[in-house]
Amino acid sequence: MTGGRTLLESRARAVVDYSLARRATLSGLSTGRLARHEVCDAQAYLLRAARYHGRAVNVACPLCGAGALSQVFFTYGDCFRGDANGRARRPRELLSLADEVPEFTAYLVEVCADCRWNHLLASYVLGNGVPVKRRARS
Repeated sequence: MTGGRTLLESRARAVVDYSLARRATLSGLSTGRLARHEVCDAQAYLLRAARYHGRAVNVACPLCGAGALSQVFFTYGDCFRGDANGRARRPRELLSLADEVPEFTAYLVEVCADCRWNHLLASYVLGNGVPVKRRARS
């Protein structure tokens, strides 16, 4: 992740950082325990989401060295309809959703469009925390 806390991170109730898992994956590649095709496996949907909803970061890809590394958020939660779960979103969308819905999880994934490297960087629990009042069924 990038240095310093972002507005999004300051609003999160729970943050899980996956940098140790990323480091272990890169170590596995350098020692030969993992093959490149095992980690450079970004699906077409992930590549499109990174292109249209992701933000370019000024960090070179750890595998191919290209400057095409981007980060994209995906959201999951009970508050979303089935077709909206797993949707790619921009950071500003997450902030407005955090004000509107009780709770959801946002996953930050880094993606290289050149070599198809992708890895989960972090997950955040966001939302306004207001419980939903459900009506009793009749």
